[in-house]
Parts: sequence; structure tokens; C-alpha cells
Amino acid sequence: EAVRQEFRPAQVGDSFGPTWETCWFKVELSIPPAWAGREVHFVWESDGECMVWRDAQPVQGLTKEGEKTSYILTSSMKETEPHSLTLYVELACNGLFGAGKGSMIAPPDPDKRFTLSKAELMVFNRDVYELLVDLEILLDMAQLLGEKNQRSFQALCTANQMVNVCDVMDPSTFPAARALAAAVFSQRNGESQHTIHAMGHCHIDSAWLWPYEETIRKCARSWVTVVRLMERNPELTFACSQVTEPDLCALQAQQFEWVRSWYPGLYEQIQDFVAKGQFIPVGGTWVEMDGNLPSGESMVRQFLQGQRFFQQQFGRVCSEFWLPDTFGYSAQLPQLMRGCGIRRFLTQKLSWNLVNSFPHHTFFWEGIDGSRVLTHFPPGDSYGMQGRVEEMLKTVKNNKDKGRVNHSAFLFGFGDGGGGPTQKMLDRMKRMRDTDGLPRVQISTPDQLFSALEKDSSQLYTWVGELFLELHNGTYTTQAQIKKGNRECERILHDIEVLSTLAMVQGSGFQYPASQLQRLWRLLLLNQFHDVLPGSCIQLVVEDALQYYAEIRRAGAGLQQEAVQSLCRELLEPEAGNAGSTLVVNTLPWERTEVISRAGPAGTETLGLVTAPSMGYAVVRELLLPPQPVVVRKREDGSIAMENGVIAACLDVMGRLISLQLLDSQRESVPDGCCANQFALFDDVPLYWDAWDVMDYHLETRKPVTTLLKPLEVTLAGGLRGSVTFSLQIGKSSTLTQEIILDAMCPYLRFLTQVEWKEAHKFLKVEFPVQVRSTNATYEIQFGHLQRPTHWNTSWDWARFEVWAHKWLDLSEHGFGVALLNDCKYGASAHGNILSLSL
Repeated sequence: EAVRQEFRPAQVGDSFGPTWETCWFKVELSIPPAWAGREVHFVWESDGECMVWRDAQPVQGLTKEGEKTSYILTSSMKETEPHSLTLYVELACNGLFGAGKGSMIAPPDPDKRFTLSKAELMVFNRDVYELLVDLEILLDMAQLLGEKNQRSFQALCTANQMVNVCDVMDPSTFPAARALAAAVFSQRNGESQHTIHAMGHCHIDSAWLWPYEETIRKCARSWVTVVRLMERNPELTFACSQVTEPDLCALQAQQFEWVRSWYPGLYEQIQDFVAKGQFIPVGGTWVEMDGNLPSGESMVRQFLQGQRFFQQQFGRVCSEFWLPDTFGYSAQLPQLMRGCGIRRFLTQKLSWNLVNSFPHHTFFWEGIDGSRVLTHFPPGDSYGMQGRVEEMLKTVKNNKDKGRVNHSAFLFGFGDGGGGPTQKMLDRMKRMRDTDGLPRVQISTPDQLFSALEKDSSQLYTWVGELFLELHNGTYTTQAQIKKGNRECERILHDIEVLSTLAMVQGSGFQYPASQLQRLWRLLLLNQFHDVLPGSCIQLVVEDALQYYAEIRRAGAGLQQEAVQSLCRELLEPEAGNAGSTLVVNTLPWERTEVISRAGPAGTETLGLVTAPSMGYAVVRELLLPPQPVVVRKREDGSIAMENGVIAACLDVMGRLISLQLLDSQRESVPDGCCANQFALFDDVPLYWDAWDVMDYHLETRKPVTTLLKPLEVTLAGGLRGSVTFSLQIGKSSTLTQEIILDAMCPYLRFLTQVEWKEAHKFLKVEFPVQVRSTNATYEIQFGHLQRPTHWNTSWDWARFEVWAHKWLDLSEHGFGVALLNDCKYGASAHGNILSLSL
């Protein structure tokens, strides 16, 4: 399509845009005959990311920020090669890290222009390049090994000799200079030297500072560059670690699927290199999801969809879980990994801890059921290394498990925005393969690394429980609509699968909607990417995510209706005996007796008390009568008491809970002089990562919300349901309206809260002080629960001033406890006796 467009002249210095636009350039080249036998490059530099196309196929990604600005036309120009050719350059009007206005993580500048600064044909002098890489390594050794190290002086003296020998105007002197360097690099290490397993790496965020659509092109630009690297390095052909050059892309099945759909020619090349054992799919999940917030079932589906894709496309599943850049790791993950055939795990994100330095780089990680996986954090604390001497030395020095293991990972290549490895990175490491004074650098694979670690694993320590990141605690709450969409859509898909399964086993000819469900699951799993579900992405991504949630809701409602129609067809047919009856469906695995709302005559709503069996349905013809109706009484001071025979509550005029009793025990839940359901506003001004972080010092800025707009009043006077409402002003211009509901026979109060939020750099929470004493609170996580301390005895304790939970947190002592449940929130805390939910 681009080739058929009408092109106009362009020149170096021109600017193009605005942000997110695409510009195509037709580049006509003519290589001078005098360049015969020379290495010829097409050089292109611009502020945007580019793809070079040749013969209708992508051939090279170009990104100035990723140190890739040239496409090699020929390594030695021959007479038989075409001297005139036409290339097409696709310019994306965004940088490697989007187009932030003023800073990388600022909202994109919609009017940014991208300048073409260079477009040239050049002869590349490979001899000069190799000489400069030699000198770089030697000078780094001289500077970084230190004055007490003999090799430092040997490297310095060799570099000095090379300068003396080399005449820059006489290329015939270059071989002698290079021979001096080779003599240093050929001096070998002893057997005890630490082995670094270097793996090319290209972390590509599926969406972050750019939308999903741009990620498709980022994948193509990065991976075609990897393919070109493999082609130019003959040693890539074999699997032997000493002569191969595997490139490891932290690949997500979703990204493979994008490239397969949009770049089929490139995908075929990738499949060839996968078959050779060089292009290695790792990860095992559909996307690199957030490690905390997805439900247990969602995490299982991440592995199921990812492993199934890898098996179908490449004939193998992943044995390593690769999640280098998410914001903490649930204590349930080891069990899920083992259940999905994965026994190894790699990440590095805990090196970002703001308070405590994690004590290990290689260890066993044990989950809540006792499942263990061998875990490795690259000691260089990065997945974007560049193959420098300094990084190799840091990898060894920083390793916290010296003496127990003698192997570690080294992930090199530009990441986050894509890019991947460069030829210079590879060439640096070739000189450090086995050079005395430096760690042994072995181009390796994940399997070779973990196999070596497994052999040395007898002395490794075990870490039990979650891997909590002491940073980015705000991501549990940022972008409330995304959090709500995730929880709702998880519930919708659960209900569809329960109802569809029941309909299918009933034998009514119902066709299980497997393909439709897979499509909806994959939309949900995509939105669980570790910069989307946490909310640490630009507005364009948020809009895409909300559209995907809307599609799941729309399509899900149809699938649910079809399943119910098939399951209950006879019951839904109009008969005289069914007049006024109600079909009640329960998709949870226990019998439920609850108050429901149903449509009455003239569109009115009526309430009814019904019972439905576990994971089943019932036709209700006669409504139940509660053993005791709900009673709502307004007192002279404006407070309101509510009681249903199970619990009794009292609320003051501002909607705060001043009493909550479990009637059977006569136990008061709210301490004397305290108020629960207390809203509080905090300042939210983090050090840097605005959408990501809430800092511990925000707790010093607490301001109770006390401006009453509409006092507490009764909206339903009792019977099957009692309810009250009130409204508050929050900050300068935000409002909150809450309805508090007590149903017949129900052991809990419900709080339906709506906030019109117009604040900036503020954090809203709701607090529930309870009359319970325990040193630990319990939080729901995936398929289980986790206990965390309610005190701040140590730095490890107070670093968890804001934590994540799923549907509930609980504070209990022997014989009594109080739980705080939610339907769409994740940020929480329990300090002392105060349960807090972040809104």
C-alpha cells in the first residue's frame, strides 16, 4: 500500500509528525563503482523509530536511541551485486520511549515533530571499528580493575603500545596493533573463575508509553534486527555454547501472534532460528502480566494460553518463567509454575527495592503450598546490559551468593521500548570470552544457565512467601476503571464457563463456546500486562483497555444468555403455572440465601429473599420470609441504627460507623471513641514515578474527610432491606455519595460508593478501626491467603505500608474477627487495628 502512494521530495533537516503518525520514504540508492570490495552501509538517523523495507519485506530496524542507525547493504561490494536499488523507510513518529513532553514518563506531546538528521551511503571501515573495540576493552580493564591488580597495568601498557605502533594514516599498521590486544585477550582464566552466561535480550512492553498498535511494529523492528545479527554471525548456527550466539528475546505469546499475523515473512525466519535453538522463546505466559493483581484463574490462563501457543507454534513449552519487569510476585506463583510444568524463574525487579536490599541472587522460592522453584536474579541488576567490562565486574562483585554458586546471567540488549542487542555488544563480549582478570563470559541459553545452577543448588537458601517489591505501591490503585474492568471481566468469564459447562453436560445439544471464550480471555489477559493493569501507561493505552473490557462485557452477556437459555429452556417457557416465578442462578460453589432485586410491574423493582443451590439454579415461586426483618431507626441526634437479627450497626450523621455488633457474641467491633467507614485524604507527591508510587511519607499528611454535603438519611426503611445514604465533599472539587445497605439474614454491611474525582496528587482511602488485636492480618491472594504483620518492627515490615489484596482482608484473634471485602479494589493496609482500603 505504501509503495503505491505518491511521494514528494524530502531532505535532511526536514521534520515530520505529529506524534503517532507514520511517514514513508522512498530511498533510491546508487553505489559508486569505486566502492568495489568495500563494506557499504545505508545510514539513516532520525528522532523516530524506523523500519527499512526491501523487496516488500522488513529487513532492518533503525533507532538512534538503540544505537542502530545503519543497514548493511553489502559486506564486500561485488560486480554481480546490484549497484542501484530502492529501499522504503517507514518512520514512526515516536521515539524508543514514546513522546513524553518534558520527561520520559510525562504524557505524550501530541504535536511533537521528528527530524531526519542523516541519510547517507557510507563505506564502513571494519578494521578501524575492530581496533576501537580492542582499545575500549583494554582501557576499561586498565581503569576498572584497579591499581592493585597487575592486569590493569598490563592492559594500560598494551593500549599504550598499540597507540605507538598504530599510524592512523597507514592501515597496514593496524594488524600489528590488533595483535598486541589479541595477546592480552588470549591469556586465559583459571578453572575457579566465575562464569557469566550472556544472553541477548529484548524486553518489549506490550503497551506503556505507546499504544498496543505501536508495539506490533516495535516487535518487528527489534526481531528483524536480531535475525540480521544471527545471519552475520556464522557461529549462531550451532547449539554448542562455545561457538553459538543464541539471542534470547523475553517473548510473550501475544507478541509472537502479532508478528505472525502482521509480518508472516519475518515470522517464518524466526521459526527457522527457533528450530536451530538460537531464537529461544521464554516466559510461558500470554503476556508478561502483573505479578500481583490478576486472579488465580487469570494466572492459570496466562500460562495455559502461553504454553499452548509455544507448543503449537514451536513444538515445545517453556521450562523457565521469565518476568523481569513486573511490580512484585505473588506467593502463589511457585505452585502455579510447577502445575504448568515450569520449575525455574528469572526476574530482576526486586533490585529496585527502595528500602531493603534483597539478600539473594540465586535461591529457591517457596510458595504457600510448599512448591519450590529455582530462582535467579541477574546480579548485574538489569535486563538491558551492553556488554561492557564495568557490567561484567559488577555482575561478579554484586553477587550475593558467592561460594554457593559460580554462575550468573547477563542479559544484554536495549529493552522496554525494544531494540535488542547490537553487533558492538557481541564484539565486546567475544574479547572477554576467557580473558585473565575478567570473569569468563559464555554465550549461553537459559537452559544452560539453570542446568549449571541446579548442579550447585545443594547449598542454596530458600525464601518463603511473596517477593514484595518495595516500590510502585501506587499501582495497586492507579486507574480505578481499569481495576474495576479487570475484576468484573474475570467474574463474567467465570460465570460463562460455569453456565456453559452445566448446559453442555445436560445433553441438550449445547455447543460449548470455546473459540469465543478464548478470544475474550485473550483480550482480558492482554490487559493484564504489567503496565496496563497497574495503570502505569499513557491515556491512549487506558482508552484501548477500557474498550477491550467493554467488548468482554458485551460479548460475555450474550454468551451468558445463550447458556442460561439452553440450561433452563423448559423453565423459561411461558406456562400458566410459571406466572410470577423467578429463575435464580448461582455460579458460586455454595448454597446461597440472599435478597435479590427483580423487575416488577410498570418497571418498578421489587425485593425477594431466595435460595439457590451450589453451582445451580432454582425456580422461585414463593419468596422466603426472613426469620427477622431488617429494622432501621433514626435517633434524635441524627444517627441511624440498623439491625437484622445477625448484626447490628449504628452510623452517625456523617455516615461513619460508630458501632457494629455480631449479635450472637454480643461483641462490639468498633473501639470506643473511634469511627469506621472514615474517609481520609492524603497528599500524593512521590519522588519520581507519579503513576507508580505512593511514598511512606504520604501517611504524615492524613486529613479526615469531614465536609458534609448531604447528611445521613434513610432510603429504605427495613423489611427485606434497609439502606441509608449521605454525601461528602472531598478536597476542593470532588464529591462522594455512599449508600449503606443491610439485607435480611446477611452477616455484613454493604457500602456502595460513588466518587466524582477531580483531585490532583491526592490519595483517597477509607479506614475501619476494629476492636481486634493481632500481630498479623490476613489478605486474600490467588487461590489462597497470605499473612502480613500489622506492626512496623523492622524495615521489612514498614516497607509494606501499602500492600495489595484481592477480594478481602481480615483481622482476627481467637474466636472473633472482622473482614473488609471489596468488589474492585486492590490497594490495602492493616496497621495496628486499622483496616484501610485505597480507593
